[in-house]
Amino acid sequence: MHTPLHNPSLERQAQRRAKAQFGWLIHAGVYLAVNTGLLLLAWGLGRHWVAFPALGWGLALAIHGLAVWARGSSLQQRLLARERQRLGLGQRP
Repeated sequence: MHTPLHNPSLERQAQRRAKAQFGWLIHAGVYLAVNTGLLLLAWGLGRHWVAFPALGWGLALAIHGLAVWARGSSLQQRLLARERQRLGLGQRP
């Protein structure tokens, strides 16, 4: 019998979530670094185009963040239940 602290399934889930969160943090760091470089480049050239890539990529970063940090959302639970049913796994307790 597995206790909650030693449940392999929960451990795998925790590792997947931590990996997804770490991936988002890397994405956010790259976003900041690249957009800082673009800002400096645009500023040095006297241009104002830097807002367009920052806004587009920022939207993608926000969507990525919602997917990572909004775990347990009802949509995710419904999709998971549908996949379990499709695979014949039934519902988990």
